Amino acid sequence: LDTKLLRTDPEAVARNLARRGFVLDVERFRALEDRRKSAQVAADNADDVMFAQMMIPHHQQALELSALVPERSTNPAVVKLASTIAGEQQPEISTMRALLLQWDVDPNAMGEHSGHGGMGMQGMVDDATMAKLQSLKGPDFDTLWLQSMINHHQGAIEMANAEIANGQSVDMTALAKSIVTAQQAEIDQMKQMLGG
Repeated sequence: LDTKLLRTDPEAVARNLARRGFVLDVERFRALEDRRKSAQVAADNADDVMFAQMMIPHHQQALELSALVPERSTNPAVVKLASTIAGEQQPEISTMRALLLQWDVDPNAMGEHSGHGGMGMQGMVDDATMAKLQSLKGPDFDTLWLQSMINHHQGAIEMANAEIANGQSVDMTALAKSIVTAQQAEIDQMKQMLGG
């Protein structure tokens, strides 16, 4: 029995089997195959859930940081980068929330490892730095913002690498790989913008 042909053209396999006196219920096979594929995509573990529960507030802080830029920076490259970061991370939040819902997990619930105010997560910007950023403008703002976002991105990469190593969900590990690629490129860009 050619299993590759069975998955791509079950009718041809059914005709071939019928010539030999066997019966293949194509519709039942398709239903079982759809269920198998769905189970593969939907499979998750505690690491997948924890990653999403921690990365959602982490990304939300990146959106807050990005929202500070337009009124405080005079550097068009920083303004453009902040817009790019927000444009990437909002859809990622939506994806993680949807996967949590698919796994019957409340997307608004924080993971037990998130700590007070999200400070258990790598790279989170503390309240004092957030307040300082809100008080600065121009080059001083840009420098502290870039330094904060580099650290924030490095924390996200650490969490994403843990998901890649330990997660089970194909969708969530693919998202984690995408986060690593995008955020490492942005770290490199931000380091250049800082002059080093």
